[in-house]
Amino acid sequence: MLAGNGKAVAFVKDWEKWLKEIDLFLDDGQKEQFQRYYDTLITWNKKMNLTGITGEKEVYEKHFYDSLLATCCYPFKDVHSLIDIGGGAGFPGVPLKICFPHIQLTVIDATKKRIQFLEHLADQLSLENINLLHMRAEDAARDERYRDSHDVSIARAVAKMPVLAELCLPFVRKNGVWIALKGKAGDEETEMAMPAIRALNGGEADEHYFELPTEASDRHIYVFGKQGNTPRSYPRKPATIKKKPLG
Repeated sequence: MLAGNGKAVAFVKDWEKWLKEIDLFLDDGQKEQFQRYYDTLITWNKKMNLTGITGEKEVYEKHFYDSLLATCCYPFKDVHSLIDIGGGAGFPGVPLKICFPHIQLTVIDATKKRIQFLEHLADQLSLENINLLHMRAEDAARDERYRDSHDVSIARAVAKMPVLAELCLPFVRKNGVWIALKGKAGDEETEMAMPAIRALNGGEADEHYFELPTEASDRHIYVFGKQGNTPRSYPRKPATIKKKPLG
């Protein structure tokens, strides 16, 4: 990314322009962390399926920048604890952690190899205050260490909204928020999910719309407040959540 050829220089300017447009400014150390993130992702992607997007500019736009759009919707400078549900290759939690290093980040993923990648990544990026859990979200949400305890729960393209609500809202404390990053189908899914969200003591959606800067893909981000603790009957068993979404 920092090589001297014209193509690389143009890309650096694009990246800095994108960040400036969403009021984010990185120091040299944070820029280096993103570069190491990209390098590590591509190296590990050769031996396990982490992403189908491998071009450098595309990763920066469709993974890093896409993750950071959430900062336009909620004040992450005031967030103490963030939990990323189904974190996969670390999106959106790790890009947010790089930009806001004070955050205590927890990432949950049911696939052990992805957690192993994230453990290696955290070491490569020298990330502190990060907790990586090889668990199903449904099981972790029954654990009192994680239930009803986070300022923000976040997920990106993990499942449809009625299912996602039951996976994410149980981790959020009262007066905290769940943030869902979705594509163009977000509005329809959100309408379908509102009975589930209400049953889990979530509030109405605060919706934000964006387009990615190069290909102009639609991005919808929804912020749901949490009005009270999660009812004890939720989350249900994984098979039940999948076969019979709330609503």
